[in-house]
Amino acid sequence: MSGSLPVPAAGTRLPAAVLWDMDGTLIDSERLWDRALYESAERLGGRLSPRTRALMVGKNADVTLDLLLREVGLPRDSETLADADSWLTKRMSELFRTDLRWRDGAAQALRLVRGTGVPTALVTSTTRELTELALETVGRDWFDAIVCGDEVDERNKPDPEPYRRAAHLLGVDPEECLAVEDSPTGVSSAEDAGCVVLVVPSELEVPDGPRRRVLDSLTALDEAALTGTFPR
Repeated sequence: MSGSLPVPAAGTRLPAAVLWDMDGTLIDSERLWDRALYESAERLGGRLSPRTRALMVGKNADVTLDLLLREVGLPRDSETLADADSWLTKRMSELFRTDLRWRDGAAQALRLVRGTGVPTALVTSTTRELTELALETVGRDWFDAIVCGDEVDERNKPDPEPYRRAAHLLGVDPEECLAVEDSPTGVSSAEDAGCVVLVVPSELEVPDGPRRRVLDSLTALDEAALTGTFPR
């Protein structure tokens, strides 16, 4: 990309901000969650079904752990939850350090958006601890604000609060923002906050809709995709 800023097509403009999801959108981490969650279920004496694993995609840690313990038939008391949470966080930390990879086109897409001068935020259901590990690969400088799953007072995706908070931190209206998401849970969160959503599906199919556009890959993200949904 050249050093000049992109010029929006006639009759369109850039969004006020671009709000990025992380897991499954920028990084190919759902396969790592697969490994850790299936291993965790076996450690707890059970097996994780593909159906229950699909229900976990895009969810926060509390929901994921609740589904996990239900699946293996263990009580959801504080001691059991704490043990499962500690083991899963440790295992994911190992995987984030050793096997974290970009999704196709993600690095180029971040560079394209950064080159527009539009402010950006990372909006993730993942905890701050794991997000900080991921940022060692992704890079912190792409984002002007970061909202993590354990920082929204139990109002995580699909609640709209994470996207509303990110827009507030950037000083913009959520309805003027473009969110980039991969899961139905994240898309619901962004849309309910008022954002237009660019959907790049990973594990689960996400249908098209009036305030969303679906791309097969972030390799297809270009200036037209950034401006096309924001008329002057």
